[in-house]
Amino acid sequence: MQRLVLASTSPYRRALLARLEIPFETEAPHIDETPHDGEAPAATALRLAREKAAALLPGFPDAFIVGSDQVAELDHRPLGKPLTHANAVHQLRLCSGRTVEFHTGLCLLDAASGAAQVAAAVNRVRFRKLDEDEIERYLRREQPYDCTGSAKADAFGIVIIEALQGDDPNALIGLPLILLVDMLRRAGFRLP
Repeated sequence: MQRLVLASTSPYRRALLARLEIPFETEAPHIDETPHDGEAPAATALRLAREKAAALLPGFPDAFIVGSDQVAELDHRPLGKPLTHANAVHQLRLCSGRTVEFHTGLCLLDAASGAAQVAAAVNRVRFRKLDEDEIERYLRREQPYDCTGSAKADAFGIVIIEALQGDDPNALIGLPLILLVDMLRRAGFRLP
């Protein structure tokens, strides 16, 4: 049986991958996620997905390793995870009434051969026009401080979103399953 490892400790990515009903392990990749100077958000997401998968090569030389990363983009600048309430308020003020692109990079690395399949999914999210009270109510309820762009589309965050358009709704949560299924099939995995 082929061994599959998710290079992430994200509960969101773990829950998404579990939907495929393939046994897998998880391991933290421990990489520096700082964007490079002048690097476009889409390029950052792809690079970090590759780096996360590659970081696990020494511990999993016989596995297929899944790396994924998401970077939101507004006005050609990245929006990361807010981590604090104040940062989340700031992000949502910036996003209010605007469209944000969420770039989700994906890498499936065959550790034995070194071959990597790399792709990205893009989702465009138009935020509702939000007043200060709406932002505060949402943040107090959802606390999306570990979510790129302060938006949790899979939960209560849907109330701050006006429209979604994109390649894969799962990518918005953190793991583009449509792309991953294609990659796994090409790698010889049998899916239900």
